Amino acid sequence: MTRNIKIGALTIGGGNPVRVQSMTNTDTADVRSTVAQIRRLEEAGCEIIRVAVNDAAAARAVGRIKKQIRIPLVADVHFDYRLALAAIEQGADKIRINPGNIGSEEKVRAVINAAKNARIPVRIGINAGSLKKVIAVTDKKAVALGMANTALDYVRMFERWNFTDIVISVKAADVVTTIEVYRALAEKTDYPLHLGITESGPAGIGTVKSSIGIGLLLSEGIGDTIRVSLTGDPEREITTAYQILQALELRDQGIEIISCPTCGRCAVKLEKIVTDFERDLGLFFRRYSKKHGRQVSMMTFPRHLKVALMGCEVNGPGEAKSADIGIAGGRNTGLLFKKGKPVMKVSPGEWGKAIIQEIEKILEKK
Repeated sequence: MTRNIKIGALTIGGGNPVRVQSMTNTDTADVRSTVAQIRRLEEAGCEIIRVAVNDAAAARAVGRIKKQIRIPLVADVHFDYRLALAAIEQGADKIRINPGNIGSEEKVRAVINAAKNARIPVRIGINAGSLKKVIAVTDKKAVALGMANTALDYVRMFERWNFTDIVISVKAADVVTTIEVYRALAEKTDYPLHLGITESGPAGIGTVKSSIGIGLLLSEGIGDTIRVSLTGDPEREITTAYQILQALELRDQGIEIISCPTCGRCAVKLEKIVTDFERDLGLFFRRYSKKHGRQVSMMTFPRHLKVALMGCEVNGPGEAKSADIGIAGGRNTGLLFKKGKPVMKVSPGEWGKAIIQEIEKILEKK
């Protein structure tokens, strides 16, 4: 088990739930746009947010951003140690650096001393380009071992300075390398590990690569926080991260939709029903959150709720009996069931509405 590390009001490691992170893609110096994006990510279920601190204006914005959000704020700094010092002064909850590109040991130590005084952790972020010697990228085990050893060298350096509020990430764009390096690291340290497949690509292939890499490591008990890195809207990262955690039964929250792939037996337009349901459920949660003053979304629903939308009776209450709520299709109709037991018939156009009504009943009981 890894050790506990505090990030703002949140604790990671030590058997705490695997936490979901993302990173803004706005100009950090544009406080209004950055805060707006973070608030959308908070609504989606993001628990830790990282912002790029690439210049003095971005560093100065950290304090104003932090005052307007609810989740811990991580400052991501490369090359200029002074930006890390400025972000710490502005109240960042955590600093992410790659010590190899910050500069001299003296500069790195200045960042560590500032973090120690502020009582905030530092994430050592290593990637395949951070190795101290050139290794052929085709030799994946050698690259992985080199990355792990590089990270551990920095850990030992920080420990010599009596600093142990450390989180480690050792990401690669290659799934196999990433798995190998985290396995190597997990054997040699008890510091919390942040998982991810860096530069994984757009939503399609990026989701596949992240699900395999992150999911496999989590299934082995490796990893304390995760970020699904996708090109595009970071809100999609949050949804995918929670879906990975749901699939592995690592978070007891959120709505999981189960739907069949359809075949010649399907007598309803299931793809449209599912798409419309996801849209209407999102609208329902926004209305509910505004009305009741408490944030609820598909990913932050207070319990793990399985909802089945099935195209025919074969994939209905029988195969989907593990679902909490479901509807199985017939010819121009549907059978609403709970835990495999039939409740009532529902017309195809009312499937989503009927399920949402059941979800609202559950919320009212909480």
